Amino acid sequence: MVLSENKPPAIDSMLIAIPPEQIVLFKSIVESYDNIATLRTEDPARHHLRIYFSADSRDEVEAMMASLAAQFTIERLA
Repeated sequence: MVLSENKPPAIDSMLIAIPPEQIVLFKSIVESYDNIATLRTEDPARHHLRIYFSADSRDEVEAMMASLAAQFTIERLA
């Protein structure tokens, strides 16, 4: 019997900047997308946020970000 290797899922991320007055609503919306991504503050002074997600979900995250760009001022940093 050959056991398959259990590799942890590949995690990807993107760094963004959002005006401070939009962060709470943006975070609430991102986290409501059925666990597609997690949002963390990377640099509070500059309002930089990092979005973490499964590498397999990149297309879904890109679509989510494109949709949210109509409502939020999002600057992609990396």
